Amino acid sequence: MNSPTVLVTGATGTVGSALIPELQARGATVRAMTRDPRRAVPGVENVVADLKDPASVAAALEGVDTAFLNSPSEEGAAALQIRFADLAHESGVRRLVLLSQYAARTDSPVRFLRWHAEVEEHVRRLGMDHTVLRPNLYLQALTGFAATIAQGWFAAPIGGAAVSAIDTRDISASAAEVLTGEGHTGRIYTLTGPRAVTHDEIARALSTATGREITFQEATAEQFSEALAGVLPPWQLAGLVEDYAHYARGEAAEVHGAVAELTGRPARDVTDFAREHADAFGGA
Repeated sequence: MNSPTVLVTGATGTVGSALIPELQARGATVRAMTRDPRRAVPGVENVVADLKDPASVAAALEGVDTAFLNSPSEEGAAALQIRFADLAHESGVRRLVLLSQYAARTDSPVRFLRWHAEVEEHVRRLGMDHTVLRPNLYLQALTGFAATIAQGWFAAPIGGAAVSAIDTRDISASAAEVLTGEGHTGRIYTLTGPRAVTHDEIARALSTATGREITFQEATAEQFSEALAGVLPPWQLAGLVEDYAHYARGEAAEVHGAVAELTGRPARDVTDFAREHADAFGGA
């Protein structure tokens, strides 16, 4: 594909902000979609649109060859993504790349996995050129524990289960290849780190990177919910507990080679992530 115009939703988010420079490096023309005009992305075309406002989305899609769909965390995220896909199809978008989640399936006990599977199925029925990316747990999610990590500990209801967690920069690099390259139509790529790691292993990696002792403490689902009550809306907290139960059952430990296949280099290890983000966790 020659110099495609790529619309990036969630352009200021963790994945989107890393995706844009990856796309620029591949010669793509980037259109960054943001909800807040004050958060414009420098060096690219910016459009202000909200997934809840179909008219603004339709305008953002005008003249777009390829779109990257990553919606913010909303209780109605599935419906918003489905409407975006419909609008993209109607506007003549050539390719849609959908950011889904590891192990998405319609019969999952995890609501987020069911929602993602619903969107995937709808996009398939549209019949448009599309690719699905299913990343596992984000290593960057550890920054949500930064306050307690700075005190030397963090906790979650996961026990000793291992998860093939991934650095979001590898998600972005993989997405850039799919958005600008060929041969990805209809593919589903499961994106993981290079190995499955326990939270004890994550704690050791953070300890080495920061030069401080950091430990992981097992928490019950009830303790986890109580700690986050009032911080997250009830629907999101309930879904997060379901996510962790999924991890604790050992259902997110498989390692896939899609990052290396797509980018030509291995996925980043947790030790790389910890070293490069040590400052965020109170490192020297």
